Amino acid sequence: MLVGEELLNKARALSNRPEDEIARGCGYVGPSGRLMRKSFYRALVEAKGYKLPSSNGGSGGGSRGRQAEFRTRVHGNGNLLIGHAYTKRLDLVPGQEFRIELNRDSGTITLLPRAESS
Repeated sequence: MLVGEELLNKARALSNRPEDEIARGCGYVGPSGRLMRKSFYRALVEAKGYKLPSSNGGSGGGSRGRQAEFRTRVHGNGNLLIGHAYTKRLDLVPGQEFRIELNRDSGTITLLPRAESS
């Protein structure tokens, strides 16, 4: 990820491109390929000489990224996704199996760990 004068020069060179392409061209892409817009814009502002306050409550440890909101929605294909933030929080591991219980009266879905079989 470019910073400082290098960032400003590269952004100027790409200024005829869409914003997302400029951010990508400056290296603001996460390991999953996700565009890191907030980091890109923050770096641009700081490269211009403005000192921004820390966005992490002053702990000095950097951004913590996206936070789990404990919300989800049914996707267009009918799937209901429970993301990595939630499975990590429960120390779930790939391959772990669950039984799904539906309670139509309360509208709840419960995941019950299945006993591991050998």
